[in-house]
Amino acid sequence: MNQSIMNRLDLFASNSEALRKEFKWREAGARRLAALVCTFEGKPVNGPAIVTGLDVIKENTRMFSLFRGNMNFVIATKLSLTGNHEQVFADTLELAQRLKDAKFRSSDYLAVGAYLIATHTTRDNYESIITRARAFYDNMRKQSWFRTGQDDYIFSIMLGLSDIDPAVGAARIQELYDKLKSEFKWAGANSVQALCQMLTLGGKTDEALEHLLCVRTTLRSQRIKLDRTYTLPSLGALSLLEVDGEVLANQLLEAQRYLRKQKGFGSFSISTQELLLFSSAIIASVYTEEMDGNVMAATSTSIINIIIAQQVAMMIAASTAAAAAASG
Repeated sequence: MNQSIMNRLDLFASNSEALRKEFKWREAGARRLAALVCTFEGKPVNGPAIVTGLDVIKENTRMFSLFRGNMNFVIATKLSLTGNHEQVFADTLELAQRLKDAKFRSSDYLAVGAYLIATHTTRDNYESIITRARAFYDNMRKQSWFRTGQDDYIFSIMLGLSDIDPAVGAARIQELYDKLKSEFKWAGANSVQALCQMLTLGGKTDEALEHLLCVRTTLRSQRIKLDRTYTLPSLGALSLLEVDGEVLANQLLEAQRYLRKQKGFGSFSISTQELLLFSSAIIASVYTEEMDGNVMAATSTSIINIIIAQQVAMMIAASTAAAAAASG
């Protein structure tokens, strides 16, 4: 296996185990996502700094704040990597309110989106980014109101942070959706839309769609089903890389097998699809570092955020299912 990928897998596994020991009462999915956040930064987890982040959130929010929900631990972990907990969170709180003023509804997706703006642009750009994000969202709603919802907030904000025109970008998403919906119908409309948003962020031309389908076919020949509900956008992320499909398939198989042997990643602890999500994220993050200049920066940021967005969706789905079961 590529040594850089192996090193990152080792860091992810050790970060996951460290969080399991230090924060055993935290939900497992949140711990794994927090471990991945630290791994993307190439850093081991810092337990005391995460506790400080949790304290900052608690001291500055009320009981039912959106920052006390599923994303509480993940955002605290992100804060632990900044070295400036109070200011970054103050900016995030301000942005959450400004997003709500722009008619985005309170949710876990909004919490992540507010943090993205706070850490990816400067204060003088806040208003224009929020305006652009709202324009992207509204344009996507016009194209397809029935499949555009709160789970599109993160993508809308990521698109808002890009230099893509909102009307042109939304039209491109719809164009890609029309071309790909029959290819990935079993993944569901929302996942196909997320895939198209990923491809639009990557700025690829129609020729890239052939590579996407080629990578899908190659992975499936190895019994790697990345074209499923929560992992389909990850397939799009991998297809943005200029890496041969066979190489990607082999790397994914090795990464999946390696992680499965690590503590906390057994078949009773984590599903195959979630394992693939993490494996593809780590592989993509390594390869994007080998890309050049602005393309690398934009693609790397997009891939990291798409993985976070999909993991957020999985966590919300799991918590919703658990709540439904408890009430039933």
